[in-house]
Amino acid sequence: MRITMRTALTIAGSDSCGGAGIQADLKTFAACGVYGLSAITAVTAQNTCGVTGVKLMDAAILQAQIEAVYTDIPVDAVKIGMLGSLELAIAVNVAVHRYDMKNIVLDPVLLASSGRSLLEPAAVEVMKRDLFPRVLIVTPNLPEAEELSGIPVRTEADMLEAAKRIHAMGAKYVIIKGGHLAGAAGDLLYDGRTSEVFSHKRIDNIHTHGTGCTFSSAIAAGLAKGREVRVAVSEAKAYITMAIQHGFKLGQGAGPTHHFYALYKDAGKC
Repeated sequence: MRITMRTALTIAGSDSCGGAGIQADLKTFAACGVYGLSAITAVTAQNTCGVTGVKLMDAAILQAQIEAVYTDIPVDAVKIGMLGSLELAIAVNVAVHRYDMKNIVLDPVLLASSGRSLLEPAAVEVMKRDLFPRVLIVTPNLPEAEELSGIPVRTEADMLEAAKRIHAMGAKYVIIKGGHLAGAAGDLLYDGRTSEVFSHKRIDNIHTHGTGCTFSSAIAAGLAKGREVRVAVSEAKAYITMAIQHGFKLGQGAGPTHHFYALYKDAGKC
């Protein structure tokens, strides 16, 4: 019997230590039962202690990667992560329109953990003006939500107000990731009318490298499998919670989440 495999494309940067970016996205797709495709926007030199180098791709090769996928393989969902520059943001926007991409989850990588800007203001404007109206879900964390909405986000009420402002930019759904708030780890989903918080008791584990990439990719995997948005978010929340719970030490800094814990556990290898 022939198996029909759902597919998801990640457009993002490469992480040499494998915990975030393209590598985290592809691991997440595989763990969630979706075949992963990729178009790399940047190559980073990084480990569990930090980033030591970044080389952005040429816009033409990024477009060629996306074209190679779309002219051959049906794509059921797309996750967009690190863009890196105005030229790359424009290239992705052109591709989104050219191939009429569906089920897009945009994880706006705007700031480094140090607070340093990772995307120039003109590229942020392209993202907000051109990409937001074409994507299904935008998934900023709290610092990114502050940057996009222009307001401080310190409480759940602030999260809702920021979500409303970001939704007004055109995205159909907004998820504000609340991992930086004190207390339970709650992520707020807003659809323009109603909001819902997906919450879980905070896990005491420093090995959380790549959680944002992993969460947004898990949502994209759910969409690729035909899940409705709320179901895709709920399942992704359960997945990232499991992955954080079993995050492990690797190297000298913050280790990765465990993308394959459930599969290894079921196979008796954990």
